[in-house]
Amino acid sequence: MKRLLILLLVLIFLATALFAQKPVQKTIKPLNEAELPRGTGTIAIVDVNLIDGNGGKAIPNASVLVKGDKIIAAGPSKSIQIPEGAKIIQGKGMSLLPGLIDSHFHIDGAEDLPSIFLQNGITSIRDPGLWIEVYDQVRKSGKYNPRLFLSGPHLDGSPPAYPNDAYVVRDEAEAVRQVNEVADQGSTVIKIYFRTPPGMIKAITDAAHKRGIPVTGHLEITEAKHAIEAGLDGIEHITSFGLSLTPKREAEKYRQGMLADNNYRKQGRYESWAAIDLNSPAADSLTRFLVRKGTFVSPTLAVFEYQSGPGTIDSIKLKGFDKMMKLTAKLQKEGVNIVVGSHSMVPYAEKGWAYQREMELFVESGISNAAVIHAATMENARFFRIDNYLGSIEKGKLADLILVKGNPLEDIKVMRNIEKVMINGVFVR
Repeated sequence: MKRLLILLLVLIFLATALFAQKPVQKTIKPLNEAELPRGTGTIAIVDVNLIDGNGGKAIPNASVLVKGDKIIAAGPSKSIQIPEGAKIIQGKGMSLLPGLIDSHFHIDGAEDLPSIFLQNGITSIRDPGLWIEVYDQVRKSGKYNPRLFLSGPHLDGSPPAYPNDAYVVRDEAEAVRQVNEVADQGSTVIKIYFRTPPGMIKAITDAAHKRGIPVTGHLEITEAKHAIEAGLDGIEHITSFGLSLTPKREAEKYRQGMLADNNYRKQGRYESWAAIDLNSPAADSLTRFLVRKGTFVSPTLAVFEYQSGPGTIDSIKLKGFDKMMKLTAKLQKEGVNIVVGSHSMVPYAEKGWAYQREMELFVESGISNAAVIHAATMENARFFRIDNYLGSIEKGKLADLILVKGNPLEDIKVMRNIEKVMINGVFVR
């Protein structure tokens, strides 16, 4: 009896310790949830090619029923009974997908950009590093906007890389206080920038996780494995893995160059990446580590894209960018959680189309069309912690949907052929 009591006490102690260490998990909500339109009627989208976001095969000749702001049925048309009085949308020759989710959006001083992105099929955006107040005018504009998942300013060390978008943290107490202040404002994520002292990352992630908020980071001069071990949930930019893949001596040269001048990266990152060996044990080790940790990676390839053209060709940039693309494909194929982030304004896309260019670059890297769509929808929903109500076309989920002309599983460029966009059961295009 005594042994049984001791065993019971040990089990209680272990369970208590495990519970105490487990981060708080909560469903994240957009800051503008109350401002979004909300459907009231019943809509049937019929005879459509259904790509539900879960990564499986498309369902041809499918129908989806929306009542109010929710999906109430989805599947083969023969299995869906359309209620009397429903508004019918003919989807023949088109594909229906979940609304696209953008993990890395920057407003860049263009207050019309969120609305433009929504018109182009992106129904949720996350700005990982800007004062929440900057979006006040966007929210008051009267325009339809996507769901806004905002972070507040990114946390950076001194001198900050982007002073207007940063909150400079000088010690752990200051960092923790800032995390709690933006959490009180409704922050949906915390972003760490590359000058944040590595020793502060754990304090920041611990504070954020207590509030149920994920933490992501643009690292560049911090070793990614160390930051992830400290609690980082996501990585912004494929270039954040540079130090993990570069020999120590060369990595330190790059790091010191960045510490001396932020602009060093403009050419330095391409020089560094051109020399990386993606078949090395370091690359394989990094891949296994990211899979084991369940880390989300938003590569933002489009902002680094370099194309050869007339005139002098920068072979270093060409080679460096090719390595970035190849690593992205390697990580995805090995099981890393890759998601789609646009960076909003990129060199080879017109205003409003950066997200589609990012999807196209994923395919050009060697990732399948189906995997790209999954990364743009359900994987991003998991990264945002909104997968219980968005990210896929399933009964009970909110009706954020897009109709595109053609089949993006056959040609990813079809994602530019936006016919209709629905958010919360309301067509906004």
